[in-house]
Amino acid sequence: MAGRTLHFRLAGINNQNFIMRDDETGTWWQQVTGCALQGPLSGRCLDPVSWDEVTLAVWRHDHPATRVLLPDAARVEEYAGPGWEAEIDELPLVTPVDPEDRLAPRDLVVGIVSGGTEKAFPWKDLAARGAIADLVGDAPVLLLLHPDGRSLRCFDRRVASGPLDLYRPPCGGPSLADEELLRDRETGSGWDFAGRALSGPLVGTHLKAVSCLKDDWFDWRLYHPGTGVGGAVR
Repeated sequence: MAGRTLHFRLAGINNQNFIMRDDETGTWWQQVTGCALQGPLSGRCLDPVSWDEVTLAVWRHDHPATRVLLPDAARVEEYAGPGWEAEIDELPLVTPVDPEDRLAPRDLVVGIVSGGTEKAFPWKDLAARGAIADLVGDAPVLLLLHPDGRSLRCFDRRVASGPLDLYRPPCGGPSLADEELLRDRETGSGWDFAGRALSGPLVGTHLKAVSCLKDDWFDWRLYHPGTGVGGAVR
């Protein structure tokens, strides 16, 4: 931050979000926003960095020389067990529940913010379709789920000629080559999970990645009170 490196420790948990405290100033920071809540740096926010929410297999496919951080053998008993997330899901929430809401508080969503517009997409819809195309603000976006059912990436669908209509070919339609997941209606090019055109007139074109967050609906809505709920468009 402004040329200064801060070191963080867990200070507590508020509504299932980490609250971090930096060693240098004692300021408390919110995990989900990266902004300071109280202390000398109150009101300041950390610069976000891009991230990739994918399985190790998908990551290694794209980054074969990657290294993996192993647990500290001397402190392995302090790590959360395999049932940690299920245990957290049983904890009560302190956010109000809208009885008219079509999403349950713990429904998983994929949230995107673009041009001042906030939109959440139900995870169950993405899991059923494999890919969702929509608009967030003025940005034509694509949410793409890997065949492993866990790895997620989001892209801007615009190329030099304009936005693409990307889709998964139906059974019996034009077949896709290895690693291709999508085809665009405009040129018939085939696209992979990294947003690259591997075949067709647009071969070599790479879609721009868009930051998106997989989150519980109650959490996303709490920090994005103006959010809409997205769906698929053509």
